[in-house]
Amino acid sequence: MQVLEALCESVQKGKSKDTAELAAKALAEGVAPETILDKALIKAMEIVGEKYKNGEIFVPEMLIAARALNKALEILEPEMLKASVKAKGTILLGTVKGDLHDIGKNLVGIMFKGSGFNVIDLGTDVAVETFVAAAIEHKPDIIGLSSLLTTTMNYMQLIIEGVRKNGILSKVIVGGAPVTSEFAAKINADGYADNAASAVDLGKSLLRTA
Repeated sequence: MQVLEALCESVQKGKSKDTAELAAKALAEGVAPETILDKALIKAMEIVGEKYKNGEIFVPEMLIAARALNKALEILEPEMLKASVKAKGTILLGTVKGDLHDIGKNLVGIMFKGSGFNVIDLGTDVAVETFVAAAIEHKPDIIGLSSLLTTTMNYMQLIIEGVRKNGILSKVIVGGAPVTSEFAAKINADGYADNAASAVDLGKSLLRTA
């Protein structure tokens, strides 16, 4: 369908205005919101993610594409609610206590959102108790922990211990500049990703979603 192909390309190129117009046009032509999400927006962010992983584009390009994606989602989300389109999963995100960095976390959130997930972002400097309370309230499929400092990365372990002590079985994934797969295994995380696109692949793999 021509409008979906144009929408997919528009997101990749980060053309926010065109993306909003094309999303509205697709709806006006009677394309179902779920089809727009699957065939244009998710497809676009998968392509963007692959290019990022392959070093063909970098963070600024991803942010521009993400901004365009959000314009489409602003138009699409009310229609998705009306159509009762089910999210592919829910992820609870936050940068751990003592750490105020949020670019990486925000990128992860955008990539998950663009992949059809419901994203609950707790922000930065998030304490164990906040993660636990939010996990009990929202029952996420995945909890994503971010840290950009060696002085705060160990706090991830406290959060994992906290959620497990409270019987929360959500998959916990971790990431951030100082974090490694070895560290993730050491603190009993369910997975580690070194970039936002890989985090989505990891999340899907853990939930066994296509």
